[in-house]
Amino acid sequence: MKNQTYVDNASTTKIDAAVKKEMDKYFTQIFGNPNSNHLQGRLAKNAVEQSRAKVAKILNCKPSEIIFTSGGTESINLAIQGIARAIKNKGKHIITTKIEHPAVLETCKYLKQNEGFEITYLDVDNCGFVDIQQLQKSIQQDTILITAMYANNEIGTIQQIQKIAEIAREKKVYFHTDACQAAGMLELNVKELNIDLMTLNASKINGPKGSGILYVKSGVQIMPLIFGGGQENGLRSGTENVPAITGFAKALEIAQKQKKTQTKKITAIRDNMIKNLLQKIPSAKLNGPKTQRLANNINISIKGIDGDAIVSALDEQGILASTGSACTNSKIEQSHVLLAIGLDEETAMGTIRLTLGKQTTQK
Repeated sequence: MKNQTYVDNASTTKIDAAVKKEMDKYFTQIFGNPNSNHLQGRLAKNAVEQSRAKVAKILNCKPSEIIFTSGGTESINLAIQGIARAIKNKGKHIITTKIEHPAVLETCKYLKQNEGFEITYLDVDNCGFVDIQQLQKSIQQDTILITAMYANNEIGTIQQIQKIAEIAREKKVYFHTDACQAAGMLELNVKELNIDLMTLNASKINGPKGSGILYVKSGVQIMPLIFGGGQENGLRSGTENVPAITGFAKALEIAQKQKKTQTKKITAIRDNMIKNLLQKIPSAKLNGPKTQRLANNINISIKGIDGDAIVSALDEQGILASTGSACTNSKIEQSHVLLAIGLDEETAMGTIRLTLGKQTTQK
């Protein structure tokens, strides 16, 4: 374990020691239900609301616009299904892209198959950028939502979400972005980004697994997925997970403070790794853009070699990488992202993803 080199941070990150310390007291010392009207309950409730205020300050929004969830997948489902069911009388057309996370694609697929929604999947170019003209042409009278990820989890493409948001605003269409990979590296000011809904996940920023948020702009109509006691403004019933919530807020606070220094450091390591890989492996190809790319993302295809075999061989050497999204790694199939950017099946199968983190060194 001591000699491991972990380069799979897009899948999950090691919890920060300060985050763990923050969480510990809410397991054993302040363990009450935040909805109980006694000292333990009030202390727990106060911790939840302080965490909400911390997150809101970073996102430049109201605390009431932050909904705590069990992670990115739940937040995405709440955003898409919640909007779809709340305003289906206004229309049943949703626009997304061909390179979204499975949480988005499978939710859209469900709504199409089971609730009669029409889904438009936008093309991307060979670097993963959305075709803005196609987006404009795809908006219909009954379009109610555009959902496009801020930064791609496989190839690192940083999408033009401000441009997409501008178009959505002009057409009076809600805009949701999956920003799980963006936190700690990119701008999260929701007013500057001009978005209606945004998903974040603690496990991508050295926080606890099973913790996330959905930002929902005031006035946005949305239906809950989970019914019960009416917690989280009635949008996410159930006893709040106080350790996870406080852990999320602490992780986001640390990530925000370290954003500039960590991004600069990781970008330098990334660029050096890409340069060496392409020089030393002549058949290697970088997937995704050279610029407008996440600081920690390296996605390389080597034609004629199986990506899973590369990952297994690296694992034996103590280098922990992946072939792509951990949410689809168990499926023996090509990445939908790589096929969407135009890679042939053989090249797509020979792909590895190396994603760096704050623990990564040049050595």
